[in-house]
Amino acid sequence: MNEIAATADSFDIREYLRLEMFPHFLCPGCGHGLALRALLWAVHELRIDKDALAVVSGIGCAGRLSAYVDANTFHVTHGRPLAFATGLKLARPDLTVIVITGDGDALAIGGNHLIHACRRNLDLTCLLLNNEVYGMTGGQVSPTTSSERYTTTTPSGNREPTFDACKLAEGAGATFVGREATLQVPTLKNLIREAIAHKGFSLVEVISDCTEIFGRKNALGNSPEMVLRQKAGMRPENWGNEVDRPFRPNPFPTGVFVRKKRPEYRELLDAMRNRNGGRE
Repeated sequence: MNEIAATADSFDIREYLRLEMFPHFLCPGCGHGLALRALLWAVHELRIDKDALAVVSGIGCAGRLSAYVDANTFHVTHGRPLAFATGLKLARPDLTVIVITGDGDALAIGGNHLIHACRRNLDLTCLLLNNEVYGMTGGQVSPTTSSERYTTTTPSGNREPTFDACKLAEGAGATFVGREATLQVPTLKNLIREAIAHKGFSLVEVISDCTEIFGRKNALGNSPEMVLRQKAGMRPENWGNEVDRPFRPNPFPTGVFVRKKRPEYRELLDAMRNRNGGRE
């Protein structure tokens, strides 16, 4: 992996896309397209060869993104992209393996896989696109749906507390944890780039917008208005404000929260194999 950065002017996202898959399926104003742009921009700057890149995704709006990437891509079952990526990385340690998942895919049905991926510290990068809802499958409540928000399964408003994905990942042992919003594409690109370059398990939570399924149901306005709510939520002076709640639960700081070193899982396996004379 070459760490020399390319200039923004030289980045043409079309070089990294399967153009025959277009037009894409994303709703107008969906933040996931911005997240994909930031990811591919980071891949471009790190000069990762497409043949050396593997992108694994599960089910949901976020899960569909891998189909558009011109690399080795895998669309797997609901909640299982991290489990699949674990096997892939162990079998092919030469690949840069990136998981694209959603809040429901990673924190509900796939919650245990996320915890143990963090614990093992295998060299994977997980992009968790958090739009607070099961957008593709009907608009049901997810583990990150904000309090009092309406979904098809919470018609009177959500009463459950939300998961903080970053704190969960930190507690489970991830060695790189960060969060950014799609409002800040260059900053998000830089965060993803750091995560990919990190040796060990990296989680980047991406605050994205679901304008059609979630935004309309909660009268959050059009796409630009929802993006401005992201900005409002990042301001410390708005944290804890119950009168005019921003789009996200309070607070939601952004940036790098965890960056530490501990032995990477594959390295531990190799050391054990060497001690055992080549046996697992």
